[in-house]
Amino acid sequence: MTGTWGLLRFMLRRERIGLPWWLLGATLLVLVQSTQSQNLYDSPEALERLRRTVGGNTAVIAMSGPTRLLDSIGGEVVFEIFAFVAIVVALMAMFLVGRHTRAEEETGRAELIRSARVGRQAPLAAALALAGLASLAVGILVFAAAAGTGLPVGGSILFGAATATVGLTFAGLTAVASQVFENTRAAYGSVGLVLGAAYVLRAAGDVGSGALSWFSPIGWGQRTFPYAGDRWWPLLLPLVSSVLLVTAAVALSRRRDFGAGLVPSRPGRARATRWLRDAYGLAWRLQRGNLAGWVVALGLLGVAYGAIADTIEQYIRDNPEIAEFLPGGAADVVDAYLALTFGMAALIAAAYGVAAVLRVRGEETSGRAEQVLATGTSRLTWLGGQLSVALAGSALGLLAFGLGEGAAYGATVSDAGQVPRLVGVAFAYLPAVWLIIAVVVLSLGWAPRPSAVLGWVAVGYCAVVTLFGDSFDLPGWARRGSPFAHTPQVPLVDPALTPLLVITALAAVALAAGYAGLRRRDVGY
Repeated sequence: MTGTWGLLRFMLRRERIGLPWWLLGATLLVLVQSTQSQNLYDSPEALERLRRTVGGNTAVIAMSGPTRLLDSIGGEVVFEIFAFVAIVVALMAMFLVGRHTRAEEETGRAELIRSARVGRQAPLAAALALAGLASLAVGILVFAAAAGTGLPVGGSILFGAATATVGLTFAGLTAVASQVFENTRAAYGSVGLVLGAAYVLRAAGDVGSGALSWFSPIGWGQRTFPYAGDRWWPLLLPLVSSVLLVTAAVALSRRRDFGAGLVPSRPGRARATRWLRDAYGLAWRLQRGNLAGWVVALGLLGVAYGAIADTIEQYIRDNPEIAEFLPGGAADVVDAYLALTFGMAALIAAAYGVAAVLRVRGEETSGRAEQVLATGTSRLTWLGGQLSVALAGSALGLLAFGLGEGAAYGATVSDAGQVPRLVGVAFAYLPAVWLIIAVVVLSLGWAPRPSAVLGWVAVGYCAVVTLFGDSFDLPGWARRGSPFAHTPQVPLVDPALTPLLVITALAAVALAAGYAGLRRRDVGY
């Protein structure tokens, strides 16, 4: 364990920019939801109407949580937001542990660190300590956001503790995956599958008898019932699981070779296929797993949203105050609801596009881009390969969402025509997604170092404007900075071709300018 404290300080310094954004994101989710819920359901009668509406809707329960939480306004906040905050915290813990353990070995930096006076278990211990501190910080901030908006202190403490234990569980799980698999993608993929399974098990359990929820770390947190009983003993499950996972990770690390995993990577082909003979095929090959995960997730999200679209009118009748959060109010609630869901899906597709195109910078800093460009591959071809994944992948994500929502909504109203209709709606939001990607490419061309920060700030800014612009009473000039503010809110309104063409043209100009910058600068700097 020699050197653990020094490594922890080093990791904290490296995460000084990225980690606060994770903490801020989780805190804002709770802060906004708590404020909105208390404004919407400010009387026992309003909360009772919500219980009647939601209690019989299995799709809403599957998306959110057990209906027992609706016994109080604080529980309603947990019902609405806990699963999503838990996913954010789980991903934060996964990336923190994976980045400072398996990724360090994969790049060779861990070998340099281990050549100094650093014990064998010190990097793993420091990474777990970092994830533990981050999870504790999330718990404290969630408590502060909940209690600061007027929710009971006791339930807020439990809310924060339940959130933090989700991070601890997935930190331990990532530590185990980092010992089992030889590369970061496999480790992240396995933990991501467990996270998806945890959400599905929690959803199935809440819709059914509740037994399956006890197999889910997300379900453990919800079963504490903050503000609706305040049960503390379920927190023993994630705490014990975290201890067991960390113990297993330490034991497994002693049984493997440094830099290797317990499950070795499969040997590649003796000769490359024809799909790997250019930069485009290589880019798609490297990002196919990540793309598949995002597309499947958006497709499932579309199914979930489409399944409850037919009940939205009854929901608005029982809770008329919700209409003010829909674009266009209550004039056409179904189309207003669909427009809102497509806006959310477009934001997720933009997040995927930013993550995909930032692979350009990762390839540069790792030195792999230099090897590709040393061949006959031009910079335009190399950039085009990575960019094709981001642009086409975001389009595939929106297509999957439109198909999922159209199929689910069409099934509930017995109208197969909803599938092509909503698929067409999905592509109306694509120019705005591409413009965000193009802005990142522009930064990669002329100012590559802050490109990651710029990309994620752009996504966050658009999310705030799209989802919380009315709640925060943002001025008009602030809203107009988002391309989604200029995108027709289809299907609530008819698609206007002019703004879509203008946004697409701006994206094309930004992409061209980004490539011009890449031609002028040194690769890797």
